[in-house]
Amino acid sequence: MTKPSVLFVCVHNAGRSQMAAAYLTALAGDAVEVRSAGSAPGDRVNPMAVAAMAEEGIDIAAEAPKVLTAEAVQASDVVITMGCGDECPFFPGKRYEDWVLDDPAGQDLESVRPIRDEIKRRVLDLIDSLG
Repeated sequence: MTKPSVLFVCVHNAGRSQMAAAYLTALAGDAVEVRSAGSAPGDRVNPMAVAAMAEEGIDIAAEAPKVLTAEAVQASDVVITMGCGDECPFFPGKRYEDWVLDDPAGQDLESVRPIRDEIKRRVLDLIDSLG
């Protein structure tokens, strides 16, 4: 069996999707192919997301926001959206999940921690569902 691939999508690919991709990579290793992208990528990863993940021992400082492409969606088995709305392309046969999470943009570290922790919980559930 080929390994499953997961694409995390949010608007700027600077916070939620970066944290989710980093958690899935850290927790599932190479058992899952991980991608992240944004419908309107920001200039850099949110510094509060970087700091929150550093507290977990996960370094995302070198990551950069990437643009969402139809090819990335087509190449993924599971597409997890986080507030990108109608900007996310839809392809039949893909598993889609919409994770409703607060946006860490403009928030302080204290406010980003609960978002990070909820993302981790959902990533762990996702890993279980991938088998």
